[in-house]
Amino acid sequence: MVSFRQLRYLEALARTRHFGQAARACAVSQPALSMQIKDLEDELNLKLVERRKSGVDLTDKGEEIAGRARHILASVRDLVDYAKGQEGLLTGVLNLGAIPSIAPYLLPAALPALQSHFPNLSLRLRETVTETLVRELVSGDLDVILVALPIDDPAVETQFLFDDAFVLATRATRDNKGIATATQDMLAEDRLLLLEEGHCLRDQALSYCQMLTPDLRQSFGASSLTTIMQMVANGYGVTLLPEMAATIEVHPSDHIRLLRFSEPAPKREIGLVWRKSSPRKAEFEQFGALLRDAAPGRAEQAEPPRRKGGPKR
Repeated sequence: MVSFRQLRYLEALARTRHFGQAARACAVSQPALSMQIKDLEDELNLKLVERRKSGVDLTDKGEEIAGRARHILASVRDLVDYAKGQEGLLTGVLNLGAIPSIAPYLLPAALPALQSHFPNLSLRLRETVTETLVRELVSGDLDVILVALPIDDPAVETQFLFDDAFVLATRATRDNKGIATATQDMLAEDRLLLLEEGHCLRDQALSYCQMLTPDLRQSFGASSLTTIMQMVANGYGVTLLPEMAATIEVHPSDHIRLLRFSEPAPKREIGLVWRKSSPRKAEFEQFGALLRDAAPGRAEQAEPPRRKGGPKR
């Protein structure tokens, strides 16, 4: 009989493509995980895994079984969530995922209200790029994620929270002292500093700056806005900075000038995402309302609550 444990081990192996990493993720020894995978292959009479010197590959059948295992694991997680939800809204553990360009700027402002309104909630944060967060959400490792919309996955549902405008961050000089508003043309006059590949903030910036030639787009492998802003402060180029990050990332001593763009100004949509199958939708909507209220000056952007059966974003 196929066991829940075997499915969990296979899903971890499919995600990490490494027996050692999968074993650590499941908190078991590597031989124990390998044995369970072998037992699963024997039970199904299928070869699921190809062991190579360079790592692990899944066969076509293995990929299919791993995908089905992922949905089963998520369904079991939803079943547990339903049972826990009977204790009340936003109690117990909430596994929250958030992208690095949102988490340090929004969550600290929201935590006091969260602790005040929901004292029995234990928040566990996972901070990484959007692609990884969506994968872990669908597999059931995360309950809800805080990201930039849209998210194109049929297994999830989204809640728009607010718009976050981009501002142009540049080193303060005599030449730009009299400039009041940024324009798209100004981005072509200097190097645009970007986060490393994989960050949605990079993709959003590039979508606004399509006219830039590749030599004007500079990526230094930076994974944080703090590094990018230090590059700007030292005159290495300019960047598009989310408005929510400005108060933390920009200090008077940095000699950085922030310029708002003329309309239509670039912006991103911030929202929550959860599995459509999750029974905790009402909890997540309350959590989203709290996050929206914690974002200074954003309350007026909130969409009215949707009635059941109404349109979804």
